[in-house]
Amino acid sequence: MKLKQYFLLMLLLSLVIGCSNKTDNRADQLPVLTGDTSFYQPPQFMDTDRIEKIRMALAESRAWYEDCATENRLPGVAFGLVAGDSLVFSGGVGSISIESGEPVTTKSLFRIASMTKSFTAMAILQLCDEEKISLSDPVSAHLAELTGQRGPVRDAAPVTIFNLLTMTAGFPEDNPWGDRLLDMEEGSLTDMIREGISFSTAPSTNYEYSNLGYGLLGIIISRVSGIPFQEYITRNILEPLGMNHTIWEYSQANADLLALGYRWEEERWREEPLLHDGAFGSMGGLITSIEDFSKYVSFHLSAWPPRTDPDRGPVKRSTLREMHRMNNPRFWSDPERFGDPAHPIMRGYGFGLVAMKDHEGVIEVGHNGGLPGFGSSYMFYPEYGIGIMAFSNLTYVGGSVRSANYRVIETLIKQNLFHPRMLQVSEILAHRKEQVVQLITTWDGSVEEEIVAANLYQDLSREKRVAEADRVLKAIGEVVSIGPLIPYNQLRGSFTIYGTKGETEVFFTLSPEPGPRVQWLSFHSSFY
Repeated sequence: MKLKQYFLLMLLLSLVIGCSNKTDNRADQLPVLTGDTSFYQPPQFMDTDRIEKIRMALAESRAWYEDCATENRLPGVAFGLVAGDSLVFSGGVGSISIESGEPVTTKSLFRIASMTKSFTAMAILQLCDEEKISLSDPVSAHLAELTGQRGPVRDAAPVTIFNLLTMTAGFPEDNPWGDRLLDMEEGSLTDMIREGISFSTAPSTNYEYSNLGYGLLGIIISRVSGIPFQEYITRNILEPLGMNHTIWEYSQANADLLALGYRWEEERWREEPLLHDGAFGSMGGLITSIEDFSKYVSFHLSAWPPRTDPDRGPVKRSTLREMHRMNNPRFWSDPERFGDPAHPIMRGYGFGLVAMKDHEGVIEVGHNGGLPGFGSSYMFYPEYGIGIMAFSNLTYVGGSVRSANYRVIETLIKQNLFHPRMLQVSEILAHRKEQVVQLITTWDGSVEEEIVAANLYQDLSREKRVAEADRVLKAIGEVVSIGPLIPYNQLRGSFTIYGTKGETEVFFTLSPEPGPRVQWLSFHSSFY
């Protein structure tokens, strides 16, 4: 086939089928992009019936929680799964009180312990967004009681708010100690701080889980806002989200809904005394229901993907995504988690949230909770639009209910309903694909002038690029079709040219300049 005929066929094919997501491919109707980001296309779920399919798929999944309750001697467990902004699967097993036998429902109120931490972190970030504090502020700027305390070594950096949020303040792991201090008064806590904090490591050098750090964050919220942190979080987070039944003090709960806490001892359940709310409540004091907490999980899911829609609050979507970011990543393995336990997971701490990423790229964000009498767990998958939670009234069983949550996610995986959003083709990328086809078949000067970035011929001369393209196209034979554009992001992608003898994948990536240009172009061929 002569080169001119070859080009005409290529151009025709590219105009007809080369950009399947455009209704009119005429170049003169495409926007001129000079610093304009309106071409950005957020990823989307392709199955419009996904939520209803998920709802139907989980009809029998209650059995996972029934098995969990039996195997772990749970008095009761409440559970729920959110898809988007819908609570599509929920229920309860067992009772909130051994004595009364009152059944667990989605309205039952459980203390969720350390799952509270993300609310505290969100309040801190809200104050940052209002420029009342900064993550880089030394904690002593807001807690004078810490003035002069710099850690265990002379050259230690001062403890910052960021350190408290990410468990890098250098404080020792304190679950056994901190769990019993929920009802401590603020004066007692600040007196203790004034006497001095014992450090296990130098600040900013290591991760170590600290309830004390989140206790200090609660005091900072109170002092900066001028109202108790409980009131601040209720006004600014819980009420705007419609979490009207979520409380801090158990004595304010409807007794018919409040789950009592238990421990298993000497082959029987023994009731754990409920702790009143106090200065340490910012690390683990919230009491909530599945129905209320599902709204919170939906709010976190709503932060993804990044997009141009108006923010509805109560905090910005970008702030939520900041909470989900992994700090101090390290390898970790959980044989209970879905997937292949032979592959380690990257695990780190965000802001009041644990963040993980497995070898298949699945990102999971969440937190366990545990206090005397209670254990809970939740996790959500930002790119999949799914979140799951479970609360129980037995001491420290967060890991057990977490395993049940994973079995439910496995159910979705097995039924082929656990899919991320699909990346969409941006308008500029689709337009550049058409022009790349023209470029590699004609090397027309006007096309080159419009789309070739300055570096393209510096990295490989024009003569060599022309020769390479001619060699590749002749090798695959007469062109049969051109495949769709596969986006890798908004400015990078590939498409395949199919010939009678073989095919070649054309990969290109665009530059960050206004009106992004082709900065890289390569071919990968295979033959029949």
